[in-house]
Amino acid sequence: MEGTSVLKEKLSRGEFIVTAEIAPPKSASAEDFIARAEKMKGFADAYNVTDNQTAMVRLSSLAGSVMCLRMGMEPIMQIVCRDRNRIAMQSDVLGAHALGIRNILCLSGDHQSFGNQPDAKNVFDVDSTQQIMIFRKMTDEGRLWGGDEIKNPPRLCIGAATNPFGTPPRMHMLRTMNKLAAGSEFFQTQAVFDLDRFDEWMEDARRLNIHKKAGIIVGIIPLKTVRAAKFMIDNVPGTCVPDSVIERLSSAADPAAEGLRIAAETIEHVSSQKGVAGVHIMPINWYDSVGRLIEMTGLRPSL
Repeated sequence: MEGTSVLKEKLSRGEFIVTAEIAPPKSASAEDFIARAEKMKGFADAYNVTDNQTAMVRLSSLAGSVMCLRMGMEPIMQIVCRDRNRIAMQSDVLGAHALGIRNILCLSGDHQSFGNQPDAKNVFDVDSTQQIMIFRKMTDEGRLWGGDEIKNPPRLCIGAATNPFGTPPRMHMLRTMNKLAAGSEFFQTQAVFDLDRFDEWMEDARRLNIHKKAGIIVGIIPLKTVRAAKFMIDNVPGTCVPDSVIERLSSAADPAAEGLRIAAETIEHVSSQKGVAGVHIMPINWYDSVGRLIEMTGLRPSL
């Protein structure tokens, strides 16, 4: 199947990118996935399809990505290291490209202990940095990691995750630099709520010229309730939700509306930062929030 990554083209032109995240359901029905995707269609340039997020079995990211293509939505297929060795990863990439998928997000994956099958064995044959290197070799050299030549090699836009709030900060920035050196073309960040700490991280990213070598797409989560915010603090490693956000949600007559306002303000702030290439909206089962945020902020996917 011919075609190139529209996401890659837009990043190369310096257009401000909007991506959004679709979590496949725990279902074997295409309709269940499509119902989620339909609520976000037209509000983003590309759509992340998660890969068994929180270590729970869901409809596969490959199947979800193909459904996005059928709906006219450009997918970003997530592939985690937790569940596959390098043979399976490379096989999935060849299959994904054959089906029209051009964007891959490389991730370690949530540890199985976080899911509802904690006794499952993980794989972690390679880490996410090595995963990038493998897919880069397939794309740039037309060869599998073992050296075999690929007939009709894939043409991929390869991305990775980064966390502006990871501790210790120097180690996390080093990981980001390693992923950049491995060949990541864009980074999607952990959700941003603490603007001061994010600004400090962006200053470091600019000092290291990360923004000149890869697109930095900033994670945004609209919080619907105070409970959702506290759940993130207690259960999502690397998340930083300031007390001021908790207070605003707690005192609001309509916490959902306040959560949207906080997210819109965050988008306005980060989009004004030099070096930010776009935003990545993670609705966490609140799929209507994506379109509402786009309307509030005036962002529109470019044609």
